Amino acid sequence: MTDAIPNDEKQWYALRDLKRPNALMPAYKQLSQLGIEVFTPMKWRLVKKNGKYIRKETAIIPNLLFAHETRERLNPIILETPTLQYRYKKGAYCEPIVVPNDDMDRFINAVKATDDPKFYSLEELSQIKLGQTIRVIGGPMGGQEGKLKSIRGSKSKWLIIELPNLIAVSIKITDYIQLQVL
Repeated sequence: MTDAIPNDEKQWYALRDLKRPNALMPAYKQLSQLGIEVFTPMKWRLVKKNGKYIRKETAIIPNLLFAHETRERLNPIILETPTLQYRYKKGAYCEPIVVPNDDMDRFINAVKATDDPKFYSLEELSQIKLGQTIRVIGGPMGGQEGKLKSIRGSKSKWLIIELPNLIAVSIKITDYIQLQVL
């Protein structure tokens, strides 16, 4: 049984941009110009332009972006743009991946709260040994929940926040943590 999502309710849709990574107008810029709230994980890179190196913010995963809009408004844009597609759930016919608003807000806040987020694909995440579920108490990350990742020999603790079936981010935590009892 599938949960029907109303076409007139704003949701976070996972989208795929099929343009080349060095395209001048990637989908996240195109959708932003249309007034659609868009999020794509970004990082700074040094890029050679006209013989000089410049800092440029680029997408971590060039073909992954999230749009917060109604399906009613997104459908015509996706139909008109051959390089833009919905990401679909595995095993479901033409059912786009919708990220719950709370999960997306937690993910965005985590990425924006740190200068050095580390992103993981699903394959990489399955190879990492994750600890208990924790909650950060206080500080800019206060209230965030996720899995604890600690590296042997390091005093640093990392919080892993995952968007199921898509991507995960780890952020260094320096504040107090609380173990969650399941």
